[in-house]
Amino acid sequence: MTANPRLFDFGDVPGPGPRRNLVGYGRKGLKVRWPNGAKAALAIVLNYESGAEASWPSGDRRNDRIFEFPYSLDPRFRDLAQESVAEFGSRAGVWRLARMLDELGVRCTFSGCAVAYARNPEVGAYIREAGHEGASHGYRWEEVWNLSRQEEKERIAAAVEIIRESCGERPIGWQTRHSGSLATRELLVEEGGFLYDCDSTADDLPYYVEVLGKRHLIVPYSSTYNDHRFIIAQGYSKPQDFFDYCRDGIDYLRREGETRPKMMTIGIHAHWMGQAARTAALHRFIEYVLSLGDVWIARRRDIAEWFTANHDSFVQETEREAGQA
Repeated sequence: MTANPRLFDFGDVPGPGPRRNLVGYGRKGLKVRWPNGAKAALAIVLNYESGAEASWPSGDRRNDRIFEFPYSLDPRFRDLAQESVAEFGSRAGVWRLARMLDELGVRCTFSGCAVAYARNPEVGAYIREAGHEGASHGYRWEEVWNLSRQEEKERIAAAVEIIRESCGERPIGWQTRHSGSLATRELLVEEGGFLYDCDSTADDLPYYVEVLGKRHLIVPYSSTYNDHRFIIAQGYSKPQDFFDYCRDGIDYLRREGETRPKMMTIGIHAHWMGQAARTAALHRFIEYVLSLGDVWIARRRDIAEWFTANHDSFVQETEREAGQA
């Protein structure tokens, strides 16, 4: 039953920024088909932020919260312990994860801050050589809602050029720290070279939004299958928790994939998942997925390109199926 708008006032007021959509693909969903009939698509996203966070050495006169320690130092003082957590990701964690990916023959998306790439050029060189995707996690690991529109625009342009130089090609995917500003998506569309952004966790399939009169693709991220849950409360207390949680997720998506294939994103961080015990859990999970034979492990750009090329046929098949019901 449709509510009578004259009887209900939900307080919806037009304003700047993205419009909310609480309907999505609806009850029946979208009839997606992944390559080779895969029942689910899996994107592994390695967030690389080391050296791009706020810190006294970077001139910020404050410390960022990288977490790992329960203690929070007064921001008037330089926090060497927090800095070392970030440094671990760049010195050791990223290479442990790289060796694991190489061993398993899996390519992923590196979602990296431009400044982090620039401060450790060997990471970008590895991304080029191994065939991973060098996507953008912003200019720095920063809170863009505090920037003016012009400042954010300039940072997007700078991020594109730094990542082009570091990783060998410009990024076509964008992911902001936590949340984009009200202008972020418009600025990405204005820049013109981005195929997709990941500033949403609103679905487990890609979807389109209209931005400045153009169709723009969203490839959703995940805060659920994410290694930050090793750190935050009600998260993973041991590596096996991560493995079990992700295994249950992919198994249920494969079950749904008999008729309505979906995608799963696992978000990891060089400074967290790069710790040996946590890497071991991810290693076991990827081995498990590879043994199934019906999951497409893909970079986010692969998923975005496939979805873009086949979206119209997905819609047609969904409508045809609905007409036959």
